[in-house]
Amino acid sequence: MLIGFYLHLKARGIPVSITEFLTLLEALGARLAGYSLDDFHLLARLALVKDEAHFDRYDQAFGEYFRGVEALPGLEAEIPEDWLRLAAGRHLTAEDRATLEKLGFDRLFEQFRQRLAEQKERHSGGSKWIGTGGTSPFGHGGEHPEGIRIGGDSGGHRTAVKVWERREFRNFDDRIELGVRNVKLALRRLRRFARQGAAEELDLDATVAGTARNGGCLDLHLRPERRNAVKILLLLDVGGSMDLHVLQCEELFSAARAEFKHLEHYYFHNCVYESVWRDNRRRHDQRTPTWDLLHTYGPDYKLILVGDASMSPYELDRPGGSVEHWNEEAGTVWLTRLFAAWPKAAWLNPVPEEYWRHGPSIRAIGQAIGGRMFPLTLEGLERAMAALSR
Repeated sequence: MLIGFYLHLKARGIPVSITEFLTLLEALGARLAGYSLDDFHLLARLALVKDEAHFDRYDQAFGEYFRGVEALPGLEAEIPEDWLRLAAGRHLTAEDRATLEKLGFDRLFEQFRQRLAEQKERHSGGSKWIGTGGTSPFGHGGEHPEGIRIGGDSGGHRTAVKVWERREFRNFDDRIELGVRNVKLALRRLRRFARQGAAEELDLDATVAGTARNGGCLDLHLRPERRNAVKILLLLDVGGSMDLHVLQCEELFSAARAEFKHLEHYYFHNCVYESVWRDNRRRHDQRTPTWDLLHTYGPDYKLILVGDASMSPYELDRPGGSVEHWNEEAGTVWLTRLFAAWPKAAWLNPVPEEYWRHGPSIRAIGQAIGGRMFPLTLEGLERAMAALSR
């Protein structure tokens, strides 16, 4: 598998060498990575990729290769939940267990494909079909020395060759809730590197050239560290209907804090009005006027709002419509100001895009911000970052 991964990286134009590959094998032999794909992703990048300019290409190639490995062949069919409901288990003697045959990997999967094509109903306690509580190699709750566990917890025998959790495969698309690593990969499209600040990093090329000019006497040169110079103003909707999307927003916020050195964040509820706040515990007594944001952060900032845009239409189209207080100006007035002050702006919505047309407030906000609303999915994040990069 690792040789295939190495060749896949080279095919994607990433300059990896045999020496670096051997370094990765040595690091794995020393157990420097845990047993998770994220740990291996970071270790392999450290060993194989020496230039940060290739990080994005590496991340994309890594996702392509290991997505293919994680997807088991022949498991595209839907299995009715009724087949996998455990009713009763069989108790086998030692003699019974001795009669059970290991099929081998290839034969096991070939029979599994046949069962998927032929089986028409639920089976329980059997030895052949996909079911529960028997000696069949397919299902759960029974006993077999080598099988595919499907749809249930381990029975404690730990003999499954493969474990198929159907929900994992059903969610393998760009509408799933995003993991922090996937969010980071999408956010990395929004990069502009620059060297700013104090000179603390060794400039090797300049040091070598200066030392040569001085006849071998060391001439040390330092330079500012290379950082992502993109500036982000992040406004987050909290409370109410957003409680359903806390995990997605936390993942996005965590990834953004890790990716962007220049990140400022504030909270609002439902829609941005005349004030926002940094700390939800002090939102009643420590607020920041929205006008201060407009005067503090220049047009070099990129504005990202995160919210489900689900509220009463009154909160958007009239003064006093806010659910929590009496707002002097309508919500759409403030949104128009924000998107005019920061031309590079986007709204990320955790509500699935196919439901937007059913929400009057979502449609109204989409119109007010010129259609710059994107779903909070991997594909939506990539579209949003591309729009902010133009």
